[in-house]
Amino acid sequence: MSRPFDEGPFFHGTIADLSVGEFLTSGRPSNYRPEIVMNHIYFTALVDGAGLAAEIAAELSKVEASPRVYAVEPTGEFENDPNVTDKKFPGNPTRSYRSSAPLRIVGEITEWRRLTPEQLQEWRERLSTLLSSERGEIIN
Repeated sequence: MSRPFDEGPFFHGTIADLSVGEFLTSGRPSNYRPEIVMNHIYFTALVDGAGLAAEIAAELSKVEASPRVYAVEPTGEFENDPNVTDKKFPGNPTRSYRSSAPLRIVGEITEWRRLTPEQLQEWRERLSTLLSSERGEIIN
């Protein structure tokens, strides 16, 4: 387990409609590869990073969904996200983490840098390429 660089605050982007006090847990299908049940719950110290994850989750959803960002508190140990840390980026510039323990929702964030229509189209193209190649592998 790699030592995390942050102490928070932390954020999670999703399409789930949740309330303060509820928990986000592992054991759910990946937004990016729904055939994979995730062993961890992912979060970041960057509100815009969580916003991006929420917008991508909404884009990939098979139902109409709204992106949501929650302020979260880890309830157990967590580590740097190995899917990006030192694999795609040296260190952890995305300030991305994961935990097998639940995340407690402590608030909802309504302001983050939203994707422009052009950026959203770029992400659609990137995701299409990524999901159709082995580069989209998830370290679970």
